[in-house]
Amino acid sequence: MDTMRERFASTASRLLDEDPRLAVVLAVIGRDGFREAERRHPHRVIDVGIREQLLVGAGGGLALAGMRPIVHTFASFLVERPFEQVKLDFGHQGVGGVLVSAGASYDSPSAGFTHMSPGDVALLDTLDGWTVHVPGHPDEAEALLRRSAKGDDRVYVRLSLQTNERPLPVTGTGFLTVREGRHGAVVAVGPMLDNVLAATEGLDTTVLYATTVRPFDGSALRRAVGDTGAAEAVIVEPYLAGTSTAAATEALADVPHRVLGLGVGRNELRKYGELSDHLAAHGLDARSLRERVSGFLTGSV
Repeated sequence: MDTMRERFASTASRLLDEDPRLAVVLAVIGRDGFREAERRHPHRVIDVGIREQLLVGAGGGLALAGMRPIVHTFASFLVERPFEQVKLDFGHQGVGGVLVSAGASYDSPSAGFTHMSPGDVALLDTLDGWTVHVPGHPDEAEALLRRSAKGDDRVYVRLSLQTNERPLPVTGTGFLTVREGRHGAVVAVGPMLDNVLAATEGLDTTVLYATTVRPFDGSALRRAVGDTGAAEAVIVEPYLAGTSTAAATEALADVPHRVLGLGVGRNELRKYGELSDHLAAHGLDARSLRERVSGFLTGSV
């Protein structure tokens, strides 16, 4: 199976053939995946070099000229480093585009902390009007990218090496009910689904699957926890823990509730290790999630 990032390159290359409004903007990283597309569309595959602020600024400029830019690099270089350009060149100018990241929170531990971005979604939460997609499988990434390319809004698509075994239907809106239960709800975001399903096996709880986290589907969460008793919800996200707890709390504001946000901790792990080591260290592997989720829902933590 190809990776989400490989699927992104092949899909975006086909989209360039289909829609003359689209342009892909790169900062060296990812250019190899667009060699053929660059030969076919030399003026719509643009490599600005290792200049991340220019990367986003060029995307904003293309949008002002009526194009639909697809801007790509690692999350830390796409959201964190050029955040001022994201804020001003897209948001302040009132134009749309598609930011597609790679690297996720710690996909490449050996690259060090410079290539890790657990705070990207939380940072975008400080801005208005961004749709955020977090696919859990390459097929989902393709579907969400195709949907994003057609619009005029501001979209962030967060790709990862971590994937679920099987894709699920995605619409770009709302949460999908994967398992129904009577006690509480667990929202699994993107590539967290397989671990959440393993962790909640045998528990009488509802599991919701979120590939679009902004806007947050508060209505689905509200329905899942029910109308009686104290509502209990767990949000399992592959980025900074607690990123969506405020949204969940707002959705449950009219009922007594408890919300637990699980995700990447704020502590920096200074040993490289592998992706699986970082998942375990942040308590996002199936065994750790089982302890944390079951303990919360049974009231033992």
